[in-house]
Amino acid sequence: MSNAAEKPVENHVFEADVARLLHLMVHSVYSDKDVFLRELISNAADACEKLRYEAISAPELLADDPTPRITLTLNADSNTLIVEDNGIGMSRDDMVEALGTIARSGTRAFMERVEAAKAGEGAQLIGQFGVGFYSAFMVADKVDVVSRHAGSAHAWLWSSDGKGSYTVSEADLTEAPARGTRITLHLMDDAKSYTSKWSVQKIVKDQSGHVPVPIDLIEKPGEEAERIGDGTALWTKSRSEITKEEYADFYRGVSGQYDEPALTVHFRAEGRHEYTGLAFVPESKPIDMFDPSAKGRMKLYVKRVFITDDAELLPRYLRFVRGLVDTSDLPLNVSREMIQESPILAAIRKGLTSRVLSAIEKLQDSDKDAFAKLWDAFGAVLKEGIYDDFERREQLIALSASAPRRLTRPPVRSPTTSRT
Repeated sequence: MSNAAEKPVENHVFEADVARLLHLMVHSVYSDKDVFLRELISNAADACEKLRYEAISAPELLADDPTPRITLTLNADSNTLIVEDNGIGMSRDDMVEALGTIARSGTRAFMERVEAAKAGEGAQLIGQFGVGFYSAFMVADKVDVVSRHAGSAHAWLWSSDGKGSYTVSEADLTEAPARGTRITLHLMDDAKSYTSKWSVQKIVKDQSGHVPVPIDLIEKPGEEAERIGDGTALWTKSRSEITKEEYADFYRGVSGQYDEPALTVHFRAEGRHEYTGLAFVPESKPIDMFDPSAKGRMKLYVKRVFITDDAELLPRYLRFVRGLVDTSDLPLNVSREMIQESPILAAIRKGLTSRVLSAIEKLQDSDKDAFAKLWDAFGAVLKEGIYDDFERREQLIALSASAPRRLTRPPVRSPTTSRT
């Protein structure tokens, strides 16, 4: 920073859970470190989505830059990788809250799982707990974050080597983005491949092709950007245009899991209410399946603008399902309170629930083994609907009745000895 001496620097110590998490990130062995780029791109896309939502009521936030984008800049000479977005950005308090603490009740369980995981399994847990940013320290020995909140006259710099502390200071506006966040990763010596255009381009194509924000790549600072992700929302395409691999990648992005979807339900409802639904039944149990405070299971979009991940789009007994609904029938500026009371949402919930249950029934008829695995994972949760959903009670009873029964052996009794 050109005038860094004029800016007072705040020194902070990470909260205990973050420090422990960072230690795991740096010292654990992962089979696929590429996951860090997926997580940073996902966070950048979320920031752009948040800005689009805020700009509905405050269009001045977009200023003269209304088109969302994510830019990746490679620099082999300095061994750095920059991930930048022009989304909502962060204030000083946002930085301390978002990058210095983990406001999630399941964090301790996450770390216990990582510590207990075999090599390679830990990376599969990262996205499930909203700690994706910290995965940057798997490949970087220092991370700098410069951010300016949309509409703010101030920018802020967050910096850390991942060893227990971080600094926050006001950034030079001439070196900060006009809006949004720039993350600079000072890569470790064994992570130089992330300055290779072909390596990064392949990772983005394989892992982040579903992101509904355009992604540009700059091979060297000062060169022109090349568009490597078109920002077309996958759910707006017809099913015939989408490959199984693209569905699986999108599922991993929205679920935070790294398995395969056992079922994919993609449809467009037309008639009284028009909406697109894209829902996935996981192959394995989500780690937060019994966490009543968990959000993000099903996301609600209105005209491709993310509205909330807290709408009750499915009944509780389908809480293992992940995905989204996009509708044009709700106003963009609808409040979360109005959403829950909306008859349109009630109709969407009814239609989506029917589609998911019908897909499970079809699986039962077409692939007995796959249905047996699904029921083994989620049968106990589905049975809750027999008592909670009177309208579909008979349908759920029929599913339960046809489910495979486990063979149980009688308990082994210890041999008795006669007394003398």
